[in-house]
Amino acid sequence: MTLPEAEPEDRGEDDLLSRMAEDMAAIGRTYMPFGKFGPKDYPPHGVPIYDLPAEYLGWFAMKGFPKGRLGELLKMVHQMKADGSDAVFDVFRRQRGGRTSLRNKGR
Repeated sequence: MTLPEAEPEDRGEDDLLSRMAEDMAAIGRTYMPFGKFGPKDYPPHGVPIYDLPAEYLGWFAMKGFPKGRLGELLKMVHQMKADGSDAVFDVFRRQRGGRTSLRNKGR
C-alpha cells in the first residue's frame, strides 16, 4: 500500500518545522564568540547565546546584529525574549545544569 503524496502546503509546514528545529538546535549549541560575554571573560567558550541578557541583545537590535548565521540566531533569541518566550530555552539550561551565571565571571 502506498501513501498519498503530501499536499504542497503540508510540505511547506514540514519545511518550516524542520527549519525551526534546526534554528533551535543551533541556538542551543552557539556561544557568544566575542565581546563582554565572549570567551575572554567567560572561558572557555563564552556565554550560550540563549543566556545573554535581553538588554545586551537589545543593544544589538539598535546598533545592528553581526552578519551571518550568528546575527540571525541572535535576532531570533532577542525576539523570543522580547515576546516573553525565554522559557523555551529551559531545555538547554537543564542539559547544562542551569542558567549561566553572569555575576561571578572569574574576577
